[in-house]
Amino acid sequence: MKKLIIALFAAGTLATLAMSEDAGPQSPVVAGGGGFKIQRPEMYHHGWLDLNKNGLKDAYEDPALPVGARVEDLLKRMTREERLGQLWQQQMRPGIDEKDGALVAAGGLGSFLGAAPDAGLRNRLQRLAVEESRLGIPLIFGFDTIHGFRTIFPIPLGLSCAWDEQLIERVETVAAAESAAAGVDWVFAPMVDIARDPRWGRIAEGAGEDPWLGGRMAAAAVRGFQGASYAQEDRVAACLKHYVGYGAAEGGRDYNTTEIGLPTLRNVYLPPFKAGVDAGAATLMSAFNCLNGVPASGNRFTLTEVLRDQWGFKGFVVSDWAAVNELIHHGYAADKAQAATLALNAGVDMEMVSDCYRTSLPPLLEAGKVSAATFDEAVRHILRIKIVKGLLDRPYTTPGKLGAAAAVALAREAVARCCVLLKNDRDILPLHVGGGTVALIGPMADNRHDLLGCWSGLGRDEDVVTLKEGLAAALPGAKLQVVVGCDLTTDDASGLDEAVAAARQADVVILALGEPASFSGENSFRSDLGLPGSQQQLFDRIAACGRPVVTVLFAGRPLAVPAVLEKSAAVLMAWHPGVQGGPGIADVLTGVVSPSGRITASFPRSVGQVPVYYNHLATGRPRNNYKEGSREPLLPFGYGLTYTRFEYGPTCLSSDRVLNGAITATATVTNAGPRAGTEVVQLYLRDPACSVGARPVRELKGFQRVTLKPGETKDVSFTLAAQDLGCWSVDGKWVVEAGRFELVIAPDAASGQMVGFSLDP
Repeated sequence: MKKLIIALFAAGTLATLAMSEDAGPQSPVVAGGGGFKIQRPEMYHHGWLDLNKNGLKDAYEDPALPVGARVEDLLKRMTREERLGQLWQQQMRPGIDEKDGALVAAGGLGSFLGAAPDAGLRNRLQRLAVEESRLGIPLIFGFDTIHGFRTIFPIPLGLSCAWDEQLIERVETVAAAESAAAGVDWVFAPMVDIARDPRWGRIAEGAGEDPWLGGRMAAAAVRGFQGASYAQEDRVAACLKHYVGYGAAEGGRDYNTTEIGLPTLRNVYLPPFKAGVDAGAATLMSAFNCLNGVPASGNRFTLTEVLRDQWGFKGFVVSDWAAVNELIHHGYAADKAQAATLALNAGVDMEMVSDCYRTSLPPLLEAGKVSAATFDEAVRHILRIKIVKGLLDRPYTTPGKLGAAAAVALAREAVARCCVLLKNDRDILPLHVGGGTVALIGPMADNRHDLLGCWSGLGRDEDVVTLKEGLAAALPGAKLQVVVGCDLTTDDASGLDEAVAAARQADVVILALGEPASFSGENSFRSDLGLPGSQQQLFDRIAACGRPVVTVLFAGRPLAVPAVLEKSAAVLMAWHPGVQGGPGIADVLTGVVSPSGRITASFPRSVGQVPVYYNHLATGRPRNNYKEGSREPLLPFGYGLTYTRFEYGPTCLSSDRVLNGAITATATVTNAGPRAGTEVVQLYLRDPACSVGARPVRELKGFQRVTLKPGETKDVSFTLAAQDLGCWSVDGKWVVEAGRFELVIAPDAASGQMVGFSLDP
């Protein structure tokens, strides 16, 4: 009977098959449209009845029992082969064959990735696991929901520029609901790697260069994905990635080596992961990179000593794609058997795609190279998440609606909140063109596909509203002339003359420039951070026309474009904004929304400055410049303008020393401009002398979004506890030393005069 079921499954026709010759009114399963339908859930388990020989449920099936008791009861019933199956994740793809179906039915596979978009296929696979395998252990289905599922929001780097944890939660709540509606149980997000090198394509997927802000965004994303409980049907289990140090890849080259001293690892790269763990993240993903000579997917120090022993993480760790097998490529393992030994003993519970565990662990267990206790502990970690997720109790999904109107409205709001105004000479923005002529020029002017950005889930080009469409709706009285001008990436300059002619006839020119989606994300790194193709030539010719130029930049990373910043009247950084890019950007350009975004990664002047980041250590000699110019970034971390002007008073402290375990810093912020606006007020700390290790010249320790009317003034205060003044030692202890500290409240990381105070012994 099972052979017939598997064969029909492979053909996609399971729905019409009766499960046994005597299936009748008392049978728990009957044939139904789209797959088997449970007729009597109280009788359901694997096989045909949810009853053991004594007429009782097995303990692991009882949702009333504690999770730990259910895990232990299930584990003791599993054969070694069934346990081994839980440690392997396979790629889900169209046309799953009979071999895969047989493996699932035998309990030899625990997870699929790439589960969307076919909820029906997902449920058919789940039925094989639940109704055909001996113990009925469900599969868990994962997917890369990075910045939306069907409704695609701005890339994570763009979202972080809103400096708004509630916005992140709302976005990820929508992403979770849409993912779950398509059968996804588990998302490979958020990415919380700290990235100080914009050449690295995956900088697009994270929150930039600051560990404190990165930790806040990581926790917010986890809350958004998981809610109060990721057992809820519209929530998913989150996965913090890529653990750890991946963002420090040499040369910005993906998958490359990282060398990170322990003080930097502890204080820069680990904190966002700890924040996500503390927020309750269900899983972590081990990274591709080699960290200080030891590949991250075979690194017992980070995976067990830090993650398990010091942080108390209770979830499971999945490797990145084939990262266990890649221990061989790193030169760390000689073969699959050694790779499996190193990865499992280090703390990787589930192997993604490659099959080192499946093929090598049985003889390794026999030989004692991997202990039964280590093996079982990995299985426990995975079973625990499956039970907490509710998969044993509700294994199937009910397909739901994607791209609802509320989700699209949130996407538009997010775009406007993420845009960063980099320049606005003579208040050319917001636009006031009336019935004048606007020339919209550039390869991003009417581009759908590249607005989606990298890792765009199930986003569809046809759902994207372009900048042309957004401006046409926002400027109904204006004459909008649209010219591409040049290609996005090639050197074809045949359209430049047409673009120049359009610019000369316009009252204002909007240049839509940038890089394609394919230039960002995994395995998409750059050696040049300028505009690709002929775009710089296009810009130079348009700028020479004498018309005011508003440049809108679309990218997945900070760009090195000093000439664009110098010659444009205004520059708006729009990132890769997603499906509502056009309307959201138009809202900002026309003043419907006043810009309030702030960059979360420094913009270099040239690629030769990289890496350039604000929270660097002081040096022992004066900070000399390059022979060709300044060593300071083109734009510092935290920078961004509004349609008004904010003035800061000096930073004042509640005392010259920490009293009663805390100190309060206050600055008066005034809206000195003509419009209402929102300022992101930032708090920075410095510890000038620390025996644990030198501290950065500045460290972000807080921010507040403050909205003020014209002429309005507000005292903005931050209170730091003595504990907030510490740092991580190399052995993982939070150390707070007495001594002198400095604070400043400022609009960005390069502004403001610090004031000092003391922490007594």
